[in-house]
Amino acid sequence: MLAAGIGSRLSKNDKNHPPKCLITFDGKSLLARHIEVLKFCGIKKLTLVIGYRADEITAEVSKIDNSSFVETIINSEYLEGSIVSLSYAIKTMRSGTDILFMDADVLYHSDLIQRLSSSTKDCHILYDSGYEPGDDPVLLCLNGKRIVDFKKKTNMICDRIGEWPGFVKWSSQAAIELSNIIERRINSGQVKLPCEDAFREYMLKSNTQNIYCDDITGIPWIEIDFPEDIDRAHNLILPAIKNYTR
Repeated sequence: MLAAGIGSRLSKNDKNHPPKCLITFDGKSLLARHIEVLKFCGIKKLTLVIGYRADEITAEVSKIDNSSFVETIINSEYLEGSIVSLSYAIKTMRSGTDILFMDADVLYHSDLIQRLSSSTKDCHILYDSGYEPGDDPVLLCLNGKRIVDFKKKTNMICDRIGEWPGFVKWSSQAAIELSNIIERRINSGQVKLPCEDAFREYMLKSNTQNIYCDDITGIPWIEIDFPEDIDRAHNLILPAIKNYTR
């Protein structure tokens, strides 16, 4: 899970603004909600990459986890792109186990994680075809079952398209291949990139095995990027999470 960034679009560069994973909804931080959901879904360990105001996040981890479920890794280069944050977790990515990748700034119903944690597919990515168009969503584009693009502001002609909520399951082999892509890019100086660029490179390789793409439209979730997202999360998404039934 990546939780190292400043969140400048939300904080507007106010250095007193808390890390996004510490924003609370109904008195519970996003981080506390993540840990609760992950444990409920049977995840054995959370590797959490932190950076901005790391001491506050560490204190929150200590408050909500007394079982060593969370391993924290401090990214001292958190002003760089998220690809650098993910590079700090390369040891985990090369551990030989399947990996559940998550962004920390998402409020969501536990069904999103349940779909990934219980999946029998080697690689399993979520997308929401009911997304609101704009410049910010990372879009997954499909022709048939094959991914043909994965980026913001894509012009790709495709059969289906949807917004990625920031969660994906990678097989152990895929995670190793991704770690190699990340390492190569950083070694070539591409430190300002989002981690999605590495994912895109892997997805579009001609020899990449089929990645299961799962449309989660209707399951409530929101990524917290802008001040208006907090209002929407409180007023619309949180009530929808409470009232959601399969």
